[in-house]
Amino acid sequence: MEGARLSKTIDINCDLGEGFGVYTFGADESLMQYISSANIACGAHAGDPNVMDAVVRLAKKYGVAVGAHPGFPDLPGFGRRNMQLSPDEIFHIVVYQVGALAAFCKVHEIKMNHVKPHGALYNLAAKDSQIAEVIAGAIYAVNSDLILYGLAGSELIPAGEKAGLKVASEIFADRTYQPDGSLTLRKEPHAMITEINKAVNQVKTVIESGYVEAVDGTKVKLRADTVCIHGDGEQAVNFAKELRTGLNEEGVSIKPLS
Repeated sequence: MEGARLSKTIDINCDLGEGFGVYTFGADESLMQYISSANIACGAHAGDPNVMDAVVRLAKKYGVAVGAHPGFPDLPGFGRRNMQLSPDEIFHIVVYQVGALAAFCKVHEIKMNHVKPHGALYNLAAKDSQIAEVIAGAIYAVNSDLILYGLAGSELIPAGEKAGLKVASEIFADRTYQPDGSLTLRKEPHAMITEINKAVNQVKTVIESGYVEAVDGTKVKLRADTVCIHGDGEQAVNFAKELRTGLNEEGVSIKPLS
């Protein structure tokens, strides 16, 4: 890679709007300056109507694409714990949350661009084709023009295509990978990448070479349309800034998907 100049475009997305009531999390406005797409919590795992309204306003102000970030209705667990819900129940919670954010987009006259499932729901759908198809079907039922963001190489991608949705293969800058292409569980050692240079290099490698190096050294083929960073870390803003700067320096343009 040394000396090479990339000539690619990628979307940087970030999970935002995770405060609720009197509680605030993350630096939403600061992060907006370095990302191109915002995944906004819809009141289930995090967020509430006031927060959703505020983050949609910020996205419009900074020209950032707006997406819904539906998760399991598990506020105490932040949507990161599995829930035993039927396919119908999952369909309904996705419709409910996507529809709620769509209403705020309409109020503020901004187009809703995409949907990215959150946490345990995202991880479950990545491996379970039935759940992935239920989520894709719910999104299509609300708005067939929305883009489904799914883990690169996971069941979410073919499920979205089967439903008739546009899809975006997502990679992670700040997470490590297993040999099967899944993300390392957060409870495992070295699940998170905290060194900015290492995160930037991981993203650049995927963009240029089409693979990521798993924790055991295995090279896993991945497509990268969008890269996720997390907005709840202590160094999230600096991380986002350095990632964008590092990619720009390598000739990678940052733009939302459309």
